[in-house]
Amino acid sequence: METSSIEMNELPLATKTITPPPSIEPIPMETSSIDELPSSDSNQTDSIEAVGEKRKRTDEDEKPNLEPSETKITPSPWWKTSLCSYFRREASCSHGSECKYAHGEAELRMKPDNTWDPTSERGKKAKAMKMSEQEEKEDDEVLFTEQMMESIDGDEGGGGSVSVVDLSLSKCLVHLPNKWQSDELKKFLGEQGVQYKSAKKRRGMIVGFVTFENAEQLQSGVEILDGKTVNSSNLKIADVLPRTFDKNDARKSVKSARDAVTPLADLSYADQLEQKKASIGQMLKKLARNARKACPNGGSLPQWVLTSRDRGGLACNLEGIIESPITNGYRNKCEFSVGLSLQGKPTVGFSLGSFCAGVTAVEEPVDCPNVSKIAVQYASIFQKFIEKSKLQVWNRFQHSGFWRQLTVREGRKPGVLSNDEDAISRIAEVMLIVQVCLTGSDEAEVATEFEEMAKAFAEGARASSPTLPLTVLVVQNHSGISNVAPPDAPLQVLPIPMSDNGTNQEQTTNALTEARIHDHINNLRFSISPTAFFQVNTVAAEKLYSVAGDWADLGPDTLLFDVCCGTGTIGLTLAHRVGMVVGIEMNASAVADAEQNATINGITNCKFICSKACILTITYLAENVMSSLLKQYLDVTQMEEAKPLSNANDDFDKEIPSTEEMSNSEHVADQNIPPSNTRVEELQENEQKDSSSLEPEKSTKPQFKNVVAIVDPPRSGLHPAVIKALRTHPRLKRLVYISCNPETLVANAIELCTPSFDEADRGNKNYRGRKKIGIAALARHRAKSMPTSEAFRPVKAMAVDLFPHTDHCEMVMLLER
Repeated sequence: METSSIEMNELPLATKTITPPPSIEPIPMETSSIDELPSSDSNQTDSIEAVGEKRKRTDEDEKPNLEPSETKITPSPWWKTSLCSYFRREASCSHGSECKYAHGEAELRMKPDNTWDPTSERGKKAKAMKMSEQEEKEDDEVLFTEQMMESIDGDEGGGGSVSVVDLSLSKCLVHLPNKWQSDELKKFLGEQGVQYKSAKKRRGMIVGFVTFENAEQLQSGVEILDGKTVNSSNLKIADVLPRTFDKNDARKSVKSARDAVTPLADLSYADQLEQKKASIGQMLKKLARNARKACPNGGSLPQWVLTSRDRGGLACNLEGIIESPITNGYRNKCEFSVGLSLQGKPTVGFSLGSFCAGVTAVEEPVDCPNVSKIAVQYASIFQKFIEKSKLQVWNRFQHSGFWRQLTVREGRKPGVLSNDEDAISRIAEVMLIVQVCLTGSDEAEVATEFEEMAKAFAEGARASSPTLPLTVLVVQNHSGISNVAPPDAPLQVLPIPMSDNGTNQEQTTNALTEARIHDHINNLRFSISPTAFFQVNTVAAEKLYSVAGDWADLGPDTLLFDVCCGTGTIGLTLAHRVGMVVGIEMNASAVADAEQNATINGITNCKFICSKACILTITYLAENVMSSLLKQYLDVTQMEEAKPLSNANDDFDKEIPSTEEMSNSEHVADQNIPPSNTRVEELQENEQKDSSSLEPEKSTKPQFKNVVAIVDPPRSGLHPAVIKALRTHPRLKRLVYISCNPETLVANAIELCTPSFDEADRGNKNYRGRKKIGIAALARHRAKSMPTSEAFRPVKAMAVDLFPHTDHCEMVMLLER
């Protein structure tokens, strides 16, 4: 009976009647009230009454022992609480009003649990409101470590002294201007008449911390500050919740250096390769999905998108994954942080977590399989030195200290290498870069420390068995918050003592004037400066460049553009397979390295173009220099004249910031400033100089009939101006994209491989200011502003493992049109 009752309640509210034989009086069935009957049942009811006399229910017919509510069927509590999916797809429903689902928002009812259908507008609004409330709640609950509390009180107390802070008298101010520092916060509190003991605010954070003398000051300050408007934002007052620093709990909550740096180290190498190959496959599926969304409405989809389902959703064929010849100790560059361990001991190694998570502990790199033995030994030598140093290690909470980072760069000898992490003999040169912060330091004391440090490195290298190579010792001055220093950070080369007897005999090589080491790729010798980019796994990079060259279909009549060329490794290793290589790079020091590398190896068919690192010059370089180079080196008799890109879409670059900037929702104001006439004239003069240096002899007619580009951008991907230049040159038919970040490759490929939009559909689609939009979605918006041009298509992709034991992987993709 209970089951029948439930099933009855779930049925639509239709009248249940039985047509009796003529000799039998009709037996009335329980029905719903007339108001609750569906309109579509009226004809059916009338026809029944015409055949037999249907007796209407009266009050006398009610059984005295039944409640009035038991005389009719109670509607199901889920009736009309969900939208009809068929109605939403077809704009109609064959069930009509009998359908138990709602046809539109007007018919929709609230569910029994007081929620709305999540696919409805009301449900979406309710979800957004709930998420907003959750974010506000998270803002109120600001976690604060004991170490940071000590730094606040210590900074205010002077002399570095640390006193005990009563957390009950401390409050967190949320929604402060992120440009403020402690001085601005103190000034603001003074203007508001707030009495306090100490106040702390760090640039780049929206929270500040105030400690009061007593409960009366606390209550008065909260009343004054709560809800106060600062730069159109309302302040919120939150409690400071301490995070107890217990050594045993800390060991359980944070990872080891091995887990933090090499998360896949416990897997077999075969399993690592399968996992990375599957990850690249997911990126190709993501490209196909987003490209389908990015195509113009009403137009036909590209063939590669239509056939993606035949490949399991992949945008193109995945050819497999190339393994690294060396899996242990393969890194030729290791950056070790300087900080305190879980036990509070000065340590040189790897951070156990991110700073935003409140983790600043550093652990020694003794069990990291990707780090070479030479790097580990130099980290140990430096750690022993700073333990005795009079200068302090860097404190990220207090933004103070002296010793910040140690970078070890290695240059190997040419030849085939074995998979032996202990083979110190394969390393010919070593460069040590010590990053320090000279702010507020005594010059004489610093000079003494540098002299002692150089002596410690030299003695440690000689005491090792076998002896460690040491070529160059460089000091880098950097005062920023992050350890990532700008390319133009000041460098100082220190002399390295060459003897053990304490004499003043010092190194007198050219390392004192030029800090460089050398490495080899494909038997070519490359000069590496302290800040130059060079692949960290050189033997795997040889395989990577070989694949890129094979896919580019190079030949004697090929003009190869090496975009984002860096020190010229790709172009120089492929120069013997092409007629001409033109490298384009905006880092001046990298171009200087590339030119020197070409000279060292006797390569004469490579030219490198340099530009300063600003968006205006990047745009001019991509649009004008590349056009000029194409006209110079291609066979002009067969060349299709390209449209003048400078007039194709003048507002394109002004509307679209770079991928990295848009991901952070931070835009540089200068991007919207059009170039002045003076700047354009300066760029034209520079372009003419570059063109004159590249112009071949007049007696020799250019014979390059094929143009190919290989791009190897940083993790942020290609700048939109460069993407436009690559896509709008009609002679560029083949493009090989090498990426260390497949996410940005997907974003750039969307712009390169989707059809052009009509003029009416172009322009800025109001995507600026969206803080939580992915880079693929941003690329779909940028694709709408791409000038009319033939799109590329992804042909094939390959994964190359340059980083064993980590979850990172290089990806190579061939694009053609």
